[in-house]
Amino acid sequence: MNYYAIQVRTLSESKYLKLFRSRYPEINLPLYFPQRELNISKTGKIKKSLYSIFPGYIFIEAEYKEDVLSNQYCFKNIEGFFRFLKSNQDITPLSGHSLDIVLHFIKKTGQIAGSSKVYFDNNSRIVVLEGPLKGLEGKIIKIDKRKGRAKISLDLYSDSFSIDLAFEVIEPVK
Repeated sequence: MNYYAIQVRTLSESKYLKLFRSRYPEINLPLYFPQRELNISKTGKIKKSLYSIFPGYIFIEAEYKEDVLSNQYCFKNIEGFFRFLKSNQDITPLSGHSLDIVLHFIKKTGQIAGSSKVYFDNNSRIVVLEGPLKGLEGKIIKIDKRKGRAKISLDLYSDSFSIDLAFEVIEPVK
């Protein structure tokens, strides 16, 4: 299976998907918009909020490139569309490291990445037992124990950006 990326207006990914599905219900290509759940504290109250893992990107799953090319006009015709990646003239499936990262969040964690279960070893290094951070330990650039968040660095094509993922600290099994 191949995965293609389209760039849409940031913070309008959900709106884009709703418009696309309502305008073109006959197009049955799976579309993915991976999100992460974080606990946000405002005025002393904790609220669960959803944020995009890849801000401004939606991913299309298609067996053949022709499936995407034949519906190219439909994708472009929705408000908020910017471009296909690598470009509108060179629609290229994700590959290599970019594909691995996207599949990690689409297939392993589902559409919404919740909290990871972690503990800290004797050297204060994080050990991930399960969850979205599993397998991404080498990408962690900062830990905030108080908030229960790990900042990780992600690469998609030539873009590099960082996001926060939630974790819960548990006691390790002796």
